[in-house]
Amino acid sequence: MKPDSTGLIDFIDGVKIWETVNSTTRTDAAQVHDILDKAVQAKGLSLEETARLLQVEDPELNEAIFETARKVKQGIYGNRLVLFAPLYVTNECGNRCAYCGFKDTNKELLRRTLSADEIRQEVTVLENQGHKRLLLVYGEHPRFGAEWIAETVRNVYDTVSEKSGEIRRVNINCAPLDVEGFRKLHEVGIGTYQCFQETYHRETYAELHPTGYKKDYLWRLHAMHRAMEAGIDDVGMGTLLGLYDYRFDTIALLSHAAELEAKYGVGPHTLSFPRLEPALNSDIAFNPPYPISDAQFKRLVAVLRLAVPYTGLILSTRENREMRRELLDLGISQLSAGSRTYPGAYSDPDYDRPDVQQFCIGDNRSLEEVIGEIVEHGYVPSWCTACYRAGRTGEHFMELAKKGFIQRFCHPNALLTFKEYLLDYAQAETQEQGNSLISHELEGLAEKRRTAVADRLNRIEHGERDLYL
Repeated sequence: MKPDSTGLIDFIDGVKIWETVNSTTRTDAAQVHDILDKAVQAKGLSLEETARLLQVEDPELNEAIFETARKVKQGIYGNRLVLFAPLYVTNECGNRCAYCGFKDTNKELLRRTLSADEIRQEVTVLENQGHKRLLLVYGEHPRFGAEWIAETVRNVYDTVSEKSGEIRRVNINCAPLDVEGFRKLHEVGIGTYQCFQETYHRETYAELHPTGYKKDYLWRLHAMHRAMEAGIDDVGMGTLLGLYDYRFDTIALLSHAAELEAKYGVGPHTLSFPRLEPALNSDIAFNPPYPISDAQFKRLVAVLRLAVPYTGLILSTRENREMRRELLDLGISQLSAGSRTYPGAYSDPDYDRPDVQQFCIGDNRSLEEVIGEIVEHGYVPSWCTACYRAGRTGEHFMELAKKGFIQRFCHPNALLTFKEYLLDYAQAETQEQGNSLISHELEGLAEKRRTAVADRLNRIEHGERDLYL
């Protein structure tokens, strides 16, 4: 269905955002510490406070920001880290985004749309690696509507392989739909609907999206409204850093989140902030007009954790191994692993192919290699989907999260899903590391909870699967 943005309001006030940014370029140490004293209470920050922290350059004050972010991250999420993989279903696209390898004018890109059998083949490969959570990614071509997307979701859920091979949560990244289209996706049991505005700066957006349905800024801006009206509780938003000034887009992103919370009682379930990476036949992708440095990027992640403490922060494999490791402590709660960015990639032995992928990735490690490193640093990999299947989503989830629910339930459930992985998919060295970590984590649980988790771990060792609290 062709976008119709008639009557839609632009609730992103660009003039006001720039006023906020420009009025907070200078913040003294006392102001920073006052903001951090508030932030450590995990009650969030105002847009002005966020803008101030984003622009702190003093090394000592930056370290104070990082330390506060570590405390907030640990207090809410502990050492639990959710893992997932993207699965590209099609790279056919009707848009002409200047920064994307999938743009319709890229004649060198090999176009492919997976058949039902090919989807099942890709899912089986991912399941045999141990994945339980997938993000399905679709090029934005008008011929792929909600019915077809819904059918691809059914194919994923219906694919069950050996051992404990099943996908328990399917998230979606696709073109914005109308309410009826989103309702069809909700009916087949999708988890989070994810869509990035890319940049909230209207003039830049228009320049970068000259043709295609994506050209309609307001239709895309209101995608989350329509998804939530259709019953999808969890939505994921983001910006593509490098297209415009990161300070503007970050404050705009948080303004968007505030708009959803005011209207629906809950903001986004997750936020993403990928940096622009090289893509086939895209000069902008190789030379970002507004590059963001590593130091700025690290501060951005820490500040987002303080601004929206209970919102999931996602980090993709665009970043290299070193940066991904460093950002875990500063606020990241979800991490993609073993990612490949084109249709059919997981069944392709020669996966490093710029002629087919959407963009270049910075971390090529396998799922097991990523798990080995994060376990070494004391993190518990999680594939838990209990809340979603029990209906604890949206506003209900946020209410529970603010009462310590994540630590009391999500952390023990992470141990159970990790135990499944160790038994069914892990190599001997990872098994040894993982079992040692689980034993250590059990000791830190209250006696009643420790008994309940130990009982389920024992049942998993004896063949039961998909147990949770």
